[in-house]
Amino acid sequence: MTLSHCASLTAGCARDPVHKEVPMSQKSFTTVYSTEKPLCRKCGRIDCICGRAKPQVQGPVRVGRETKGRKGAGVTVVTGLALSDAQLRTLLSECKKRLGCGGTLRDGILEFQGEHRDALVAFLADRGIPAKKSGS
Repeated sequence: MTLSHCASLTAGCARDPVHKEVPMSQKSFTTVYSTEKPLCRKCGRIDCICGRAKPQVQGPVRVGRETKGRKGAGVTVVTGLALSDAQLRTLLSECKKRLGCGGTLRDGILEFQGEHRDALVAFLADRGIPAKKSGS
């Protein structure tokens, strides 16, 4: 049987009972190729949040100093904060303005350029976050 016998594949064919109009559900469509970023099938967002597991807090908030992997340059790190990414970013911004230094957020850990442990412990205490100095 050729396509000339059918007016349209989706409309069905009067001569051939095999070509029936079958309604397709939304889930039966699969993307073969797309230049757009893929959407998560569970949450429907481009940046999937359903598969990410938030690291659990391991005790109190610690403010310490690290030099590992920085060629001797020391940074002050704040670990153990049980806040969302957006809250961590706003806290980071406020701390950088208060300390007058640069800083970044890496894997839920706040890093500040230079030695600022005492000032950070005092600032976090003002914000109602109990923090302890770690290291010497």
